Amino acid sequence: MEGCDKMEFEEEIDLRDVFNILKKQWRMVALITLIAVVISAILSFLILNPAYEATSTILVGRNQNNYSTDLNADVTLSKQLVNTYGEIMKTNAILDPVIHNLDLDLTTDELSEKITVTPVGETELIEVTVQDRYPMKAADISNEICKVFSDKIQDIMKVDNVSIIEEAIPPIDPVKPNKMLNIAIGTVLGLMIGIFVVFLKEYLDNTIKTPEDVQKYLELPVLGSIPMQE
Repeated sequence: MEGCDKMEFEEEIDLRDVFNILKKQWRMVALITLIAVVISAILSFLILNPAYEATSTILVGRNQNNYSTDLNADVTLSKQLVNTYGEIMKTNAILDPVIHNLDLDLTTDELSEKITVTPVGETELIEVTVQDRYPMKAADISNEICKVFSDKIQDIMKVDNVSIIEEAIPPIDPVKPNKMLNIAIGTVLGLMIGIFVVFLKEYLDNTIKTPEDVQKYLELPVLGSIPMQE
């Protein structure tokens, strides 16, 4: 029991020391946290370029020239074509005409990185999402991809089963950077760094400053002290 009481007492002393260190160095923790918040705010509002996403939707339907009487079979086949069409949409055969038509200062690889082609669940729909610094440009590229694809797919796969059902419109709000999230992350990181710096400084500081330090670390009685003169 005495051992347990002693351990609990020592733990209590340690926690008290931790609190005292933070209380003594709170200004440094606050300053480092403030610096981190300011840096994250500058990055989010002034340095990082905003990115906008525009999405258009196409429907992969049945081949109008050659389809069976089994509707379920045709729907299943259309779903299987969705993934194939998604890959074709990011090939040079589609992207080169898009770059030419919109007079884009991009290579096909650079344009491909801006595009995300996503099947909508288990449906026959495909969403074509384009991310760009400018909202109007993002919408124009997404719509042009769908237009070029719906024309070119007839020559590539000899089918006519793609319809544009929803054109992209210029977005109002950017998808990134998430300014509030960045500032929150900066606050947490600044707080963690501040606490780490304070404890590192305290750990490396082996000087004795108070009579209590003499009794604690040297285990010597204090006979007197000289007050500091201002």
